[in-house]
Amino acid sequence: MKLEYSVQIDPLGEADGGGYLATVPQLPGCMSDGATPEEALKNVQEAIGSWIEAAKEWKRDVPQPAPPLARVG
Repeated sequence: MKLEYSVQIDPLGEADGGGYLATVPQLPGCMSDGATPEEALKNVQEAIGSWIEAAKEWKRDVPQPAPPLARVG
């Protein structure tokens, strides 16, 4: 079963190295970055998998994805 979480993508300032930061609000601490929004989104998918795997190892609940507020494309 594929789980799809909402992802927030924000630009990073030059002081932070530039690029984009992707965070998953439903999974505290789950984030990744990339040079482009697309790269950040791709990278955060791996972070989601790692987050879920760690939560299961620690016997913590994995929240179900909330329905999207809007879908693009």
